[in-house]
Amino acid sequence: MTTATYLVGGAVRDDLLGLPVHERDWVVTGATPDDLLDQGYRQVGASFPVFLHPETGEEYALARTERKQGHGYHGFAVDFHPGVTLEQDLERRDLTVNAMARDEEGRLIDPFGGRADLEARVLRHVSPAFVEDPLRVLRVARFAARFAGLGFQVHPNTLALMREITESGELQHLAAERCWNEITGGLAAATPGRFVEVLREAGALAVLLPEVDVLFGVPQPERWHPEIDTGRHVLMALNAAADLQAPVESRFAVLVHDLGKGLTPRETWPSHPGHDEAGVALVRAVCERLRAPVAFRRLAEAVCALHLRCHKAREMRPGKLLNLLERADLLRRPESLEPFLLACEADYRGRLGLEQRSYPQGDTVRRALEAAQAVRAGDLELEGLHGPQIGELLRQARIEAVAMAVAGAEGSS
Repeated sequence: MTTATYLVGGAVRDDLLGLPVHERDWVVTGATPDDLLDQGYRQVGASFPVFLHPETGEEYALARTERKQGHGYHGFAVDFHPGVTLEQDLERRDLTVNAMARDEEGRLIDPFGGRADLEARVLRHVSPAFVEDPLRVLRVARFAARFAGLGFQVHPNTLALMREITESGELQHLAAERCWNEITGGLAAATPGRFVEVLREAGALAVLLPEVDVLFGVPQPERWHPEIDTGRHVLMALNAAADLQAPVESRFAVLVHDLGKGLTPRETWPSHPGHDEAGVALVRAVCERLRAPVAFRRLAEAVCALHLRCHKAREMRPGKLLNLLERADLLRRPESLEPFLLACEADYRGRLGLEQRSYPQGDTVRRALEAAQAVRAGDLELEGLHGPQIGELLRQARIEAVAMAVAGAEGSS
């Protein structure tokens, strides 16, 4: 049997779109695992053979088919015998734009109309087998967020299948780690708000992130939020975070920063007193359910609890500014300063008609932290003082330093 190698998937898609290709994946037909091992490839796949090229390190997979036999992402029987064809391998893929290949002469192989869908800016499923993998609901939402700026839309029939997956209950069988990887991938996209929108259109947001889903339809005071709807504000803030090139941990913090507004009694609408503090428990629950890394949890809780205080930084007395730094744990973890401020700025800008306003509050917090960090216990006169007395003296010295730094900045502006 003749062995052949094909470039597949995202590298073919992005090249046709004129986008940079960052990594290349290959499919090999007519071969066995031993054939590749004999050529020096290193096997890394667990459920099916994937190999790393001995020189380039790129991934080479044997052509395979998949058959659903259980719940969730791993509920598949995989067949990778040498007789599996390239077209059979491409048919198991999620979207037509991801189901193209190039042969060793560079000729395009496109059995499912991926190139036409690229030109039409459509994200369309390859086959009815799309519904067998619930993770594809998140993957399609992620691609929609990635390519929203190019005008791509999810095909109505594909969206209908995504709703079918949601209604089947299959999303509940996804491992938290798989969901987390797709969620952070969607948030890292160029238009992260679109990721959330598509999940909501598929009914999946109510299953995966019900705390976010309930925010749609919850009003806010028009004076502060001209867009009024809390869910819409979250989408706008996420896209503002992308415009600010905020890291993904900041974008996740933006996603969950207003969860407390979902707890406000209707009779209190459109006001949401105390929503910042009330939302922290919900943020903690979401992070626990998704098994979010510790750094994401810390930042998300800090942004939820303190974003309103950060917006008022220029109006704060020095002692209150120091309180903000302490509660955000910025004195101990100054590396969290910029992710914290970017999330707060994204919230501040994620409002209708206010997307371009400046955020001088960030500079105030930066100056305050720099001044507070410069004060060390070793530089103070501590003779005769013990325990809490030393802590109080250090705190007062830091308040004075913050006061001088902020006053000096205001005087020079």
